[in-house]
Amino acid sequence: MKLTIPPDYAGMRLDQALARLLPDWSRSRLQAWILEKRISVDEGGAIPKQKLWGGEKIQIQQPISDRIEAAYAAEAIALDIVYEDDVLMVVNKPAGLVVHPGSGNWRGTLLNALLHHAAQLSAIPRAGIVHRLDKETSGLLVVAKTLTAQTSLVRQLQERSVKRDYLALVLGHVSVEGWIDAPVGRHPVQRTKMAVTMSGKEARTHYRVMEKFDGCTLLQCSLETGRTHQIRVHMHSIGHPLVGDPVYGGKPKKVAGETGQLIAGFSRQALHAQRLELSHPQHGKKMTWEAVVPEDMNNLLLVLRQHREQSSSPANSLV
Repeated sequence: MKLTIPPDYAGMRLDQALARLLPDWSRSRLQAWILEKRISVDEGGAIPKQKLWGGEKIQIQQPISDRIEAAYAAEAIALDIVYEDDVLMVVNKPAGLVVHPGSGNWRGTLLNALLHHAAQLSAIPRAGIVHRLDKETSGLLVVAKTLTAQTSLVRQLQERSVKRDYLALVLGHVSVEGWIDAPVGRHPVQRTKMAVTMSGKEARTHYRVMEKFDGCTLLQCSLETGRTHQIRVHMHSIGHPLVGDPVYGGKPKKVAGETGQLIAGFSRQALHAQRLELSHPQHGKKMTWEAVVPEDMNNLLLVLRQHREQSSSPANSLV
């Protein structure tokens, strides 16, 4: 892998700059690679504390297993591209598509599809993927097509200037808007799960009531931070887990007839990344994209609306 240190990284330590440019790997791992002489600066030696001037050429000999290497192969997988130019793409990811290869999902991922669509992404860390969505979450995510664009987008995420709005159908009745400010980290016992824990990282989710139904509420959730499973964990923590969530979901209160069956039988977490806003890395203009609600979630909402209209209670729609 070859990188060029951006000019505005002047004055930073080598390990600090690499940790920012390569968010897939921890600083300690990058420091180890430097000490193992797997990383060179301008074709010469390097040390972790080395100060940078900007413009240095970095070459990385990454120790990577054959299995992981095979995972980074181009595959002809259809993409729903909402927007594309020379420096970025915005993709509408369907539910069921894994974003990045990993344990149990080494092929057939969004990353494989991106490498087939744009071969130059093989030179960008993580094929330009800047942020992720869970496998069963649908909606928008942005992909950088150049290293400069990736650096800009990562910085915007760190500065919390990227706006990400989700539609989330949660169990129970949420009466007013609000926010959840609670740290999210690895569950202390069930290590495959996340949880609200004091040892976690700062996390804040804002939510607004969009529609009320019998047994559930449609919310717009806006991320101020972007922790793993953040919305799912936060909503569970206040007693309103997402409909269909197999990990953090709870049992829905009894709702009669077809509506109750649909809520109980929805096969994934009812979460959709609907809106994305960021500053374009090239010209700085604010750009916004929206993705329609996918068919499965839309069909559930249609039935819930019909049930609400047929019931004797007054309409609760706010939109």
